[in-house]
Formats: sequence, C-alpha cells, structure tokens
Amino acid sequence: MSKTPATRTTRTRKKTPMTPGLPDQVAQAVAAAAGRKAMDLIVLDLRKSQAFTDFFLICTGATTRQVQAIADAVQSALGTHGIKPTIVEGEIRAEWVLLDYFDFIVHVFTPATREFYGLERLWGDAERIEIPA
Repeated sequence: MSKTPATRTTRTRKKTPMTPGLPDQVAQAVAAAAGRKAMDLIVLDLRKSQAFTDFFLICTGATTRQVQAIADAVQSALGTHGIKPTIVEGEIRAEWVLLDYFDFIVHVFTPATREFYGLERLWGDAERIEIPA
C-alpha cells in the first residue's frame, strides 16, 4: 500500500511594485502600469518645486500598442474608483500618452520618445522615487 503525498495548493499573488509614501491614486497608477509590463517606472515628487502638479509617473512601453495598453490599464484601474483624467493627450499616435489627473500626471512613452524629451532631465531637481521591477 503506497501513500501518495498530500498536495498543497498555493496561491500566487501578483507582485505589485513597492510604493512607499505615495498617495493611493498614484500607487494604483503605478500598479496598473506595472501590470501591463511597463518598463523603467519612475515617480518624480514635484511638491517641493514650483510645478503645476504634485507627481509625475513616467514609464515606457516597448511599442505603441503597449503604450496604449498601459494608458488604458491606468485609466481602467483608477476609473473603478471613480477617478477620471481631466485631460488625455496622444492616444492616437501613442508615442507619448499623457493622462492628467490634476494632482499627478502619467506619462507613457515609447523608448525613443522618452529619450528625446527627457522629462527626468527637465525636472532634475525633483525627488526621484524609483519603482523596482
């Protein structure tokens, strides 16, 4: 008589990026972008500068299709909480999609467009919050 080992069922949780100290809405946007495999996620804390918003979430999609998917995921995730962007720019070409949520702005770039505009350089005095992959 042989005994079969008991099988354990384990649940795997989706990894969500660490977002210490970020407002919930920004953290939700980060998680949504990461869920669509956005690359090089970074949050710029602009509260100490003379900026028109508190945070930038900047990320990259490998293709225009992925850029659109990331932007759609962010809008969907925040939309479930009744949060809608005041302005959406660039959805048609999808080289750079901008989602303005007033207190924070989400920038989703293709690699070449992100390098060309260099928002991280333009806002070099802002505190950088790196989001682990």
